Amino acid sequence: MLNKHLYTLCLCLFSVCLLFSQKEKDSTNIGLDKDLVQINQSIVETTPIDPLRPSKAAFYSAILPGLGQAYNKKYWKIPIVWGAIGTGVYFYVKNDKQFDRFRDAYKRRLAGFTDDEFYGDGTTPQISDDGLIRAQELYRRNKEVSLLITIGLYALNIIDANVDAHLLQFNVDENLSLRPHYQYNEMENSSDLGVTVNFKF
Repeated sequence: MLNKHLYTLCLCLFSVCLLFSQKEKDSTNIGLDKDLVQINQSIVETTPIDPLRPSKAAFYSAILPGLGQAYNKKYWKIPIVWGAIGTGVYFYVKNDKQFDRFRDAYKRRLAGFTDDEFYGDGTTPQISDDGLIRAQELYRRNKEVSLLITIGLYALNIIDANVDAHLLQFNVDENLSLRPHYQYNEMENSSDLGVTVNFKF
């Protein structure tokens, strides 16, 4: 009977020794020693936010197209702004000149003259009075569309400078970050996916 209790006691002590000798393994640890892991923390300098910067950029672009883009240091956008607005102005002026040509010819026809540039050398005009009226309507419509497009591009220039100034002040430093991560779980022989959110004050 004593031998039986002794064997049981030895077996229990041996089991307890085995239990304490087991090293607890973390499922998120991928063979890295905690003493060897060092985290480097860098000091991030942030620039102060200027709440009037977007208003200034929009104001400068309203005064002179492209000036707000220069204020935002986006110099590559200046030729695009000038080219877009310049194209709209070019088509407006071109259609205005054509409209004036047909209007002047029509006015001379109404006054009884037959020496306008669209009359020609014969007895019948190359372009009739109705043709002159239709041409005036066409170029007037084209002129108005060109003016609307030019005003829209001018407004788009102001909006671009304003939005760009807002985005330049957007916080993208390491103190606020969202990163996906992947870990292999050795205990369960599976993969762990997750997202790490860092927000430092």
